[in-house]
Amino acid sequence: MTGFLRCAAAVMIGAVLVAPPRGAERHAVRHVDTEEKVVALTFDDGPHPTETAKIVELLEKYGAQATFFVVGENAENYPEALKMVAAGGHEIANHTYSHASLDSCSAERIKSEIARAEDAIFSVSGARPTLFRPPEGKVTRSVADVSGEMGYDVILWNIDTRDWAHRGTAEIVDNIKKNVSPGSIILFHDYISGERHTRDVLGVILPYLASLGYRFVTVSEMMGGK
Repeated sequence: MTGFLRCAAAVMIGAVLVAPPRGAERHAVRHVDTEEKVVALTFDDGPHPTETAKIVELLEKYGAQATFFVVGENAENYPEALKMVAAGGHEIANHTYSHASLDSCSAERIKSEIARAEDAIFSVSGARPTLFRPPEGKVTRSVADVSGEMGYDVILWNIDTRDWAHRGTAEIVDNIKKNVSPGSIILFHDYISGERHTRDVLGVILPYLASLGYRFVTVSEMMGGK
């Protein structure tokens, strides 16, 4: 099974993205407390050989920066797509090597998934990620402890577009408009098998939020990093 098929299967199995268990929640960033009108667009599960490039081109059209949570296996399989993300000045973050569901993994497996993804990302892009998002947003105590020991900040989201659930463009746009605020972290995906509306949504949301005075920045920039 290819990396993308595994990712799609994992997303559908974990179709209801619930809040992390108590105790681990405090280790994850869902929203940044800021009065500045900035939002962070984030894209999971890439890079994809064709869809990632289309997203990067659309972001460039509107002068938007974003954060891509990359699966290491896909970075190895589609290095040119990841190089395009890096060339666009976007932030590259860690989303494990194989998109494993870490809540059932040992600490050793969690560390291996993060480390292998980091190595794959570095070998292609030259970037060492500092942000980590566990597949399906599952932050157990072990996930929080291991990723923290490895120097990572765990990043979740406060707006789930549910593009993975094949929601229509109008529904996704309405959800974002109703819930966006300064410091929002918005979850998208590079690729979803079957019907998908991510790029259509971006074509509406990017100019709309820009008209309200919002800037599109990386998660690290919004958190006060470079």
